Amino acid sequence: MINNIDSHIITSDDFKTTIEITEPIILEIGEIAKRANTDIYIVGGYVRDSILGRPRTDFDFTVDGDCFKFAELVAKHFHSNPVFYKRFRTALVPIGDFKCEFVGTRKEVYNPDSRNPDVSAGSLFDDIRRRDFTINCLAAKIHSENMGRVIDLFDGLEDLKAGILRTPLDPKITFSEDPLRIMRAARFASQLSFSVTPECLDAAREISERIRIISVERISDELLKIIDSPRPSVGLHLMYDMHILYHIFPDLYKLKGVDKRVIDGIEYNHKDIFNHTLKVVDKVASASNNTWLRFAALIHDIAKPRTKHFIDGVGWSFHGHEELGARRVHDIFKKLKLPFDYAPYVETLVRLHQRPMALVSEEVTDSAVRRLAFNAGEALDDLFTLCRADITTNNPRLSETYLNNYEIVRAKVIEIQEKDKLREFQSPVRGEEIMEVCNLQPSLAVGLIKSAIEDAILDGIIPNEYINAKAYFLENKDTWLSEIASGVRHK
Repeated sequence: MINNIDSHIITSDDFKTTIEITEPIILEIGEIAKRANTDIYIVGGYVRDSILGRPRTDFDFTVDGDCFKFAELVAKHFHSNPVFYKRFRTALVPIGDFKCEFVGTRKEVYNPDSRNPDVSAGSLFDDIRRRDFTINCLAAKIHSENMGRVIDLFDGLEDLKAGILRTPLDPKITFSEDPLRIMRAARFASQLSFSVTPECLDAAREISERIRIISVERISDELLKIIDSPRPSVGLHLMYDMHILYHIFPDLYKLKGVDKRVIDGIEYNHKDIFNHTLKVVDKVASASNNTWLRFAALIHDIAKPRTKHFIDGVGWSFHGHEELGARRVHDIFKKLKLPFDYAPYVETLVRLHQRPMALVSEEVTDSAVRRLAFNAGEALDDLFTLCRADITTNNPRLSETYLNNYEIVRAKVIEIQEKDKLREFQSPVRGEEIMEVCNLQPSLAVGLIKSAIEDAILDGIIPNEYINAKAYFLENKDTWLSEIASGVRHK
């Protein structure tokens, strides 16, 4: 590995292997570079993923020279429109479904209080050494005479082979310059099943508080990539171990730990909710690629610390944690700046994740099952995926019992859904008709009457059919209007 040198002349010894480059876009860019007499390299993730046999979608290039001029040549060739980030000596050229980023070889100097570096011209070595991990410091020639020859200045190939994440420079320097690299360590570990070197772990813990200078949007982007990885628990555990979870997601951090009580010689423990949560997320990840179902699994028990209390002779209780957790979803999305379009779906899953188990009894009414189907809506199948994943007991017999119980409830729901036509359920009497018959303007009263009709269907008082619902509405509308006016009927 190269240490403590400010310049480096690339020699034949630095070419360690060759990757096969077949993507037409890259080959054409190589030809453009040849005609322009420009040295250009494809760097970072593309080279790493080529060696690992992983899919490659975005292409990052380092240009020895004027990257903006070269990006204009590429954009003209592909009939695209380049985007220039002159402060960072970077240009982006969209080509079909691909994003091609061109960076001029550069040096970066960071201000301790900011993520934004001062950028100046540099060599290929300067450009490579500023990267986060050795496995991302790999570069490959894309000129026809040296196509695919890999330049490895920091033994990244050995680290790929060993499955470790190591920084090219002192990890304290690398992480301090851009603290998001700590999260990227967690993300790559989760995506690649790699381990992080002890030196990197120590450095991350030492400067973990600097993660606060990173924008919420960038942090959330990395968090979602961890959640989307094959085993999210790897990255989430690392976020805890590297002391950044406390700063990024304190509600999740507070799930860690086990409370104990000893009464009359009997020890009452509850399971570590953090470890349980990560098991649930991994189980959901093995069953679904749905990012927001995985996120719901991550926060399904988020309110347990706030509802925890001890009942003598019984043990620990978390009564109402599902409802309180559902109410926290909006605030969590707001704090992490996540897209609110997905918040209602996540809220539904958090609110209902305990409900199916309560419906196992043979005495449960059809009304209760209808309400579960109605409240879950299109998220019903995902709810059962979450419920099955929520079984993390080490007792095989108990686990089998729980799974069988969920299947019993699921069968009940499917039967009643089909019988009562509850899929995509909507009130048979629409708001427009309620307003016309009752001479009402759009108002809360219309919603209350509509809810009363829906409740009658869900309670089995009337079938889910227009004629019956209309007759029930006409029969009860005067009573409802009177109750609404007096405040008796309200939401």
